[in-house]
Amino acid sequence: MSTIQLKFFARLREELNTAELDVPAAQAPDLDALVGWLVNEHPDWKPSLEAPLLRAVNQEMVNGNPALKAGDEVALFPPVTGG
Repeated sequence: MSTIQLKFFARLREELNTAELDVPAAQAPDLDALVGWLVNEHPDWKPSLEAPLLRAVNQEMVNGNPALKAGDEVALFPPVTGG
């Protein structure tokens, strides 16, 4: 498996009109590179991807810019708010 599975949730899924995407692992050595690749491939997604987002790798919340490898699952979703 030479891809990273990317999943979008909530409002982000609706804005991008996609729920999942497989990204070549060579294009995403770390989380920031993954987002950069997405913006390059889909320039119209830039506003949604530059908004504050929560990020998880292999179902664990992450901060910073962790390294990624083939077979990883990355989830991006907007912060949860409520009242």
